Amino acid sequence: MSEQSQPAERMAELPPKTREFLSDLSPEDIATIKSGLPIIRMVIGFGKVTKWLTITFAGLLFGFVLLWESVLKILGWFKPPPT
Repeated sequence: MSEQSQPAERMAELPPKTREFLSDLSPEDIATIKSGLPIIRMVIGFGKVTKWLTITFAGLLFGFVLLWESVLKILGWFKPPPT
């Protein structure tokens, strides 16, 4: 027998509510789910990319602000004191 079990055997391992839900699906529902899964995967992937882009942008912004503040302090050391 092959490594993969037959659909009926795999369905037996599922909870009863899940089996009931799957048995009520029409062919159109199955087609919709199959076509929608790649879209959901892309949305989840885009969410991860967006999160890291936001973190990177915030880090760059705060880094530039801190660098500019340090540059202004160092330049202030070379100014002659007010008389």
